[in-house]
Amino acid sequence: MTSPRATARPPRAASRRRPLVAALSLAVLLLLAAVLTGQGPSVRPAQSSGQGTAEGISKIKHVVIITQENRSFDSYFGTYPGADGIPMQNGVPTVCLPDPAHGGCVQPFYNAADSNAGAPHSHADEVADVNNGAMDGFVAQAEKGLAGCKATDTHCQYGTKQTDVMGYHDGRDLPDYWAYAQNYTLQDHMFAAVSSWSLPAHLYLVSEWSAKCTTDGDPSSCTNALQTPGIDPDPEIIQ
Repeated sequence: MTSPRATARPPRAASRRRPLVAALSLAVLLLLAAVLTGQGPSVRPAQSSGQGTAEGISKIKHVVIITQENRSFDSYFGTYPGADGIPMQNGVPTVCLPDPAHGGCVQPFYNAADSNAGAPHSHADEVADVNNGAMDGFVAQAEKGLAGCKATDTHCQYGTKQTDVMGYHDGRDLPDYWAYAQNYTLQDHMFAAVSSWSLPAHLYLVSEWSAKCTTDGDPSSCTNALQTPGIDPDPEIIQ
């Protein structure tokens, strides 16, 4: 017997736009595999002992969460049709972020390279990236990281290396991910639970807390640790 196929939700029209957010947060796809009436065996609702087909949320059989480390939504799905991604007009990005190292600004650009340096993604970097809601610090923080400077270094001499933090991929590079989005559900308004790097984000995903404990197995010995819940690999520097 073949497995029932989930319905494909048509991409919705974007209601608001945001600048490209690169290499900071987790890009999350929720794949909701639903059993439809007339497709495959009927499912009995969990709250009912009666017969008949499942209704509402009881139609869902599996929830699969795919987390892509060190990637933003816009990095992978910024140009997906109908998604709230990179602001475009006639196929050209309408946003441009300040470039303190070279002057002017940098627009989002298509980047087919398999390996991307991205940008530093510590808590301090993310605060500087968001910049009180201006969302214009990503290029500057990437250039600090390439120069070997810490996120909070106010005397950083920006290097001359070019950053790829504004680069994005599309369905040509990611046919499987874009197929998931087409056939299941793409969440374009789901954001990382914590403004920090991978380990705190993973901890929030499973426990809603990033903490450091002095005694194993004793939650009362734990304190908040937004940046260093464990061994810190120094996510502020781009290697």
